[in-house]
Amino acid sequence: MPIDQHGALEEQPFSYKAHADGKLFVYYGGKHVRTYKDKEAEKLLKQLDAATPAQEQLLLARITGNFKRGNEKKR
Repeated sequence: MPIDQHGALEEQPFSYKAHADGKLFVYYGGKHVRTYKDKEAEKLLKQLDAATPAQEQLLLARITGNFKRGNEKKR
C-alpha cells in the first residue's frame, strides 16, 4: 500500500533545510513552499530526525497544509 492514496509521495518530492538561525525551510520539487522558525521549527526537526524517509515525506506534506487535497500535479 502506498504511503499516500495517490502514491505521489513515493517519489519523495519534499525536502527541508535547517539553518543555524533556527529556521526550517521546506521545499516541494525544489521550490520553497514554507518557512518555520523558533519553537515550531525545533519541534518539527525533532519529529523529522526520528522519522523514516516515508514518514518524513508524509510529515512534510502534512505540515505544509496545502497538500491534502489529492489534486497535486505530477512533475
